[in-house]
Amino acid sequence: MAAPILVFVLLSLVSSLAFAFDPSPLQDFCVADNASPVFVNGEVCKDPKLVQAGDFFFSGLDIPSNTTNQLASNANLVTVAQIAGLNTLGISIVRIDYALNGLIPPHTHPRATEILVVIEGTLYVGFVTSNPENRLISKVLNKGDVFVSPIGLIHFQFNVGQTNAIAIAGLSSQNPGLIPIANSVFGSTPPISDDVLTKAFQLGKNVVDSLKSKFSPAN
Repeated sequence: MAAPILVFVLLSLVSSLAFAFDPSPLQDFCVADNASPVFVNGEVCKDPKLVQAGDFFFSGLDIPSNTTNQLASNANLVTVAQIAGLNTLGISIVRIDYALNGLIPPHTHPRATEILVVIEGTLYVGFVTSNPENRLISKVLNKGDVFVSPIGLIHFQFNVGQTNAIAIAGLSSQNPGLIPIANSVFGSTPPISDDVLTKAFQLGKNVVDSLKSKFSPAN
């Protein structure tokens, strides 16, 4: 049954991410005031007297995401943008759905370590260590297995099972950020010069242009 494992996952994430990467709060809470025009590192605090239970609540992680896309996967990320009460608490959560052969492609979270728990299915996951080793650390995970991807390192997940898969991941930041490698390199706005990309990746200009067309923001 997925429900008991989901409860265990949520409790584990709370305890595992108690010492988060984001700066520690200096009060009970600092619910984000999304209407404030002030720019700070994080979000401006709402008047505590106006805080309500809804500021700490989100509903919907039980609902599967739409995986009818090129990657056959989708993620429902819950950050401070969805739960204002996460502001200064250094934690967020995501549900990831994978259809058959579904892939979360190589990417990084610049502000967060990720701890991922498989709820259903079988995933091949891994991360790559920093230069000059560039060593792949990978594992095939089954239901109930846990894997950690350290902050800032490129990592991925791929559904290698015979059924759809579900995972829940905790992230050690209220706003972990997401940098998909291919999209960032070949789909930047404005585009990176072909001269840079052909030399960096040792590819012909025609290949670079083809990749740019695939990852263009217009697609």
